[in-house]
Amino acid sequence: MTANWTKPRRFDRNLIVIGGGAAGLVSSYIAAMTKAKVTLIEAERMGGDCLNTGCIPSKTLLKSAKVAHQVADAARFGIAASVSGIDFPMVMRRVRDAITTIEPNDSVERYSGLGVECLQGYARFVDPWTVEIAGNDGSSQRLTSRAFVIATGAAPVVPPLPGIESSGYLTSETLWDAMAQRAQAPKKLVILGGGPIGCELAQAFQRLGSDVTLVEMAERLLLKEDAEAAAIIAQCLQQDGVRVLTGHKAVRFDGKILTVEKGGEHTTLAFDDIIIATGRRARITGFGLEELGLVENGRLQVDPYLRTRMPHILVAGDVAGNQQLTHGASHEAWYAAVNALAQPFKRFRADYRFLPRVTYTDPEVASVGLTEEQAKEQGVAYEVTRYDIAHLDRAIAEDETGGFVKILTPPGKDSILGATIVAAHAGEMIAEIVLAMRHGLTLGKLMAASHSYPTWNEANKFVAGQYRLARKPERLQRLAQRWFDWLRH
Repeated sequence: MTANWTKPRRFDRNLIVIGGGAAGLVSSYIAAMTKAKVTLIEAERMGGDCLNTGCIPSKTLLKSAKVAHQVADAARFGIAASVSGIDFPMVMRRVRDAITTIEPNDSVERYSGLGVECLQGYARFVDPWTVEIAGNDGSSQRLTSRAFVIATGAAPVVPPLPGIESSGYLTSETLWDAMAQRAQAPKKLVILGGGPIGCELAQAFQRLGSDVTLVEMAERLLLKEDAEAAAIIAQCLQQDGVRVLTGHKAVRFDGKILTVEKGGEHTTLAFDDIIIATGRRARITGFGLEELGLVENGRLQVDPYLRTRMPHILVAGDVAGNQQLTHGASHEAWYAAVNALAQPFKRFRADYRFLPRVTYTDPEVASVGLTEEQAKEQGVAYEVTRYDIAHLDRAIAEDETGGFVKILTPPGKDSILGATIVAAHAGEMIAEIVLAMRHGLTLGKLMAASHSYPTWNEANKFVAGQYRLARKPERLQRLAQRWFDWLRH
């Protein structure tokens, strides 16, 4: 694809990275550690969506919401307490403080100190090896590079519904600045979209005093997750007071009223605020990628090595479209950076088999590998072993007994095809399963490992025990019984 372009004889850089989120930062770091000459270009805030509008603010908000819920529920633990009021501005200050505390880790100063040239501005390709950089300070320059990593992230998808532009809608990017100006949480809040973002925000705002309605067009929440896990989350949201409307399609807006439809019947939902959480779309426009012929049907075409149609231009993170996870972006960044720097001598195929995902509701949902639904779709034969969290001593002690650990294994084998955990600390518990899958450890090996008592991770050991119990050698047990009977006589 580069035949019609003139390739420079020399290059200013070994690698140019466009985008300063998780993928861009990791790509730049790897290049700097190998002593390559690398430039990182970011137009807005370093740290990207995760730090500024995604993971960090949402998890900080969830913590405040959980504390409010625990105080309101304190009588269950023998504590006389009640929520006399929620200082919502203080909650939002905590969000801002968390971002501010973490910011130095992702800052220009830190990465400059690591050997990365950091430029604040907008980059646009003028040919396959050259970008023009419009600096935020009004400057302009051109740089050539032997290789590039595109790490421009994704933006919220806003459906083209009639009246939506006059509805005052918020997204996962805009809600934080908006809420920072509020004296209290929205009285009536509608959230459109029942994925991880929608479910987390619905529970958080409900617990912080909002009257929340969660609308999902599909027949259930969390479509990527195990159906039983999704059902538990829907039930927990409803117990918190969230009105969950699955199978409802948004039709139109009339000011601060949303009309939804199910089975031909229309329902109107009045709101003070509405958050659109219907997915995210790769940021690919404005960088000259279309002019290079790298975009087709609104997507960058990327091979298993994260290379575009021009192999020296690689992609990592949300913009690649393979997953939308911060740790997934870092995971892809390793492949993109190494493949960019090591070509033509070596290349590595990106491997997603052991990439976990977590929804940080209460309880959390964590998974890795295949779910039952995915195994059926792919025609993969499997067996299921399940352990209910209600039997776990630590869960009983903390009165957090909802959920389960579910492991999928091939028929007759104890290797792990996938796992789903629903528990208060599922996001921490899944790491042990990821480690086992990554290194080919079986359920037998997992059961043989000593686990501290009483801990949440014992559930992983116990599900392995359930697998072994269901397959106990009954013939050998009968022989053993006869032997021990004989010894007594």
